[in-house]
Amino acid sequence: MAARVKVRFAGRDIVDTDQAVRVLETSHPPVYYVPYDSIDAAVIEPSSRTTFCEYKGRASYLSLGVDGRRSVDAGWYYPEPSPRYEALRDMVAFYPGRVDACFVGDEQVTAQDGDFYGGWITQDIVGPFKGGPGTWGW
Repeated sequence: MAARVKVRFAGRDIVDTDQAVRVLETSHPPVYYVPYDSIDAAVIEPSSRTTFCEYKGRASYLSLGVDGRRSVDAGWYYPEPSPRYEALRDMVAFYPGRVDACFVGDEQVTAQDGDFYGGWITQDIVGPFKGGPGTWGW
């Protein structure tokens, strides 16, 4: 499902697209992936971090830098997603808590608790969610 999404960092919109893809996963809020080429290229910094998702494959990360301000590993993407997740190729997801603000339409989202999942909580999303303290075992 495509959605209009904005990501704001260091006082400027670094993403403003109506080509975002909403991804639902087990026990946490949706994550929105935006086309890589919708990100202001001047703010992207490479990151050496990688992780592995048993479903989507190996994730790579990117950091952001604007006027001396940095956000390390603010977003992630799957350069070679697993076959069932090919739609995420060339798409990037951002942690709402590592940027100034994220919006779905005109609504500013709330960041999911914790630093593992990057869920975007809107008024229509109700928990409980994995990710916060004490939620890893369920």
